[in-house]
Amino acid sequence: MKMQLTPARAAAILAFVAQAGAAPTTIQAASNAGASTADPYPPSGTAVNSALFPPESKVGFPGPTPTGAEPAAIQTAKSYPYNDGNANQFPLVNPQPHGSDAERSTFDISKYWGNLSPWYSLRSADYGLPDANPLAPEGCDVTQVHLLYRHGARYPTSGAAPATFAQKVMNATKTGLSVSGDLSFLADWTYKLGAELLTPFGRSQNFLLGIEYRQLYGHLLNNFTESKTIPVFRTESQDRMVKTAENFAAGFFGVPEYLDEVNIEILVETLGVNNSGAPYEICNNSNIATKGSIGSTVANKFSVNAFNSTIARLQSQASGINFTSTDAIAMLQLCSYETHALGYSAFCDLFSEEDYLNYEYYFDLSFYYNNGPGSPVAAAQGKGYLDEFIARFTGKYPSAQSALNETFDNTTTFFPLNQSIYADATHEVVVLDTLTAFNLTALFDGPPLDAAGNRRQNSFVASKLVPFATHFTTQVLSCPAMQPTKQIRFIVNDAVIPLHNSHSGCPNDPNGLCSFDNVVSVLQKRSAEINFNYDCFANYTASAGHDYNGRAPKS
Repeated sequence: MKMQLTPARAAAILAFVAQAGAAPTTIQAASNAGASTADPYPPSGTAVNSALFPPESKVGFPGPTPTGAEPAAIQTAKSYPYNDGNANQFPLVNPQPHGSDAERSTFDISKYWGNLSPWYSLRSADYGLPDANPLAPEGCDVTQVHLLYRHGARYPTSGAAPATFAQKVMNATKTGLSVSGDLSFLADWTYKLGAELLTPFGRSQNFLLGIEYRQLYGHLLNNFTESKTIPVFRTESQDRMVKTAENFAAGFFGVPEYLDEVNIEILVETLGVNNSGAPYEICNNSNIATKGSIGSTVANKFSVNAFNSTIARLQSQASGINFTSTDAIAMLQLCSYETHALGYSAFCDLFSEEDYLNYEYYFDLSFYYNNGPGSPVAAAQGKGYLDEFIARFTGKYPSAQSALNETFDNTTTFFPLNQSIYADATHEVVVLDTLTAFNLTALFDGPPLDAAGNRRQNSFVASKLVPFATHFTTQVLSCPAMQPTKQIRFIVNDAVIPLHNSHSGCPNDPNGLCSFDNVVSVLQKRSAEINFNYDCFANYTASAGHDYNGRAPKS
């Protein structure tokens, strides 16, 4: 049912290892207190091993790479994107919803695009920790950081709704499309988007994330200087994933310094090959409508009547084309994608605040039931990273059944166990799978999302947890005044997540801290409870309206 690696790739890697001899020495995480700055990073005598860590051109499996038209926002935008301090949005133009007063409205449509939103800082207070923030609590030192992050803004995936809608418009144009009013721009609109690749704005997101993490955690590089090693950062082989890791590394280390100061490990992402960063490639139930894709099904049902009034308004301004709910979603996605890729989109002006709220809920339903607690396969898919995190916490290689690739996860060369800084790039679905596997229930607090569209009180919001460049950070801390002194906490897009309601033995700490050993024990128990083979390969049926805690129901 599973493959660890293509034979040729495995043979090449093992040959490289044999030629290289002894693996690099790993390091022990140490407190930054009193750290010397006399020997700056990188340590002398270290360099990237291009044989052991081949580049994208050698690894292959880049996925589709069609490019789109160059952006020309200076010609197309209705307003200029002045930089008013919102680095997460600049230099994109952010239009107001249809019917809003542009001078008075504070409604930010980009925060209602689900997984197509640009990431923005969340607040710990939103999850029950009003006094917490990502800074090290007084009396504590951050000794280790683990980062799991998503690529930045990209073009649509191949064959997605925007391209289908563009073809529909093109066909209508040939047979007599007539538009007026809000839709006048469609008369000469053409589809300019590529597929899969990062957009210019998307490249900047991960570069800036790298800068941010160097500013916050640069002191941890002292550990590498002392041990005469350089870190291994990981990503997948899709082109946007390789560029994401490179952009992050460029922001973290500088250009061209990153080329010599970090080894970027590229794991093959393709059907049938184990990869913790792409577990859906081997989890057979992932894309089955009654199992891992129930979210897509329920989201599409919700959208059928969610945009009726807007569809009627737009239909009154067009002849020769018949708009459907599928078209409404496609046009909303064009708003998101064109803004990210071209800097501005006329489609954004077509939709009201209520439309954007429904657009967000469409994504909420999809992700909650595809990759969150309402999914029967989410925890199984997130188990790979869960087991890898546990391995790094304990200093023991992972052996549990999951999507991780044991060809790489059993040697300090490719899977060092004691780095002070880890950075793994992946996809948004996998970040959410991982948060579910970690059982961070504060992120999903409330009853299961209502499939009929009656928005219930639940803390889960897709644009907050799975936006472009979303990131999940684990801090390991030394707190001498606490017992035990070794503590840990989890942070999602700058919000510290409480553990006392989900991780047995954790106190209701105002800074979200919990004993390191206790949390590791809880995570080990959680991993043992997740049956990867059953959840990903068994014959069962799941449905919306349930909180499965990311696990398959037992028949």
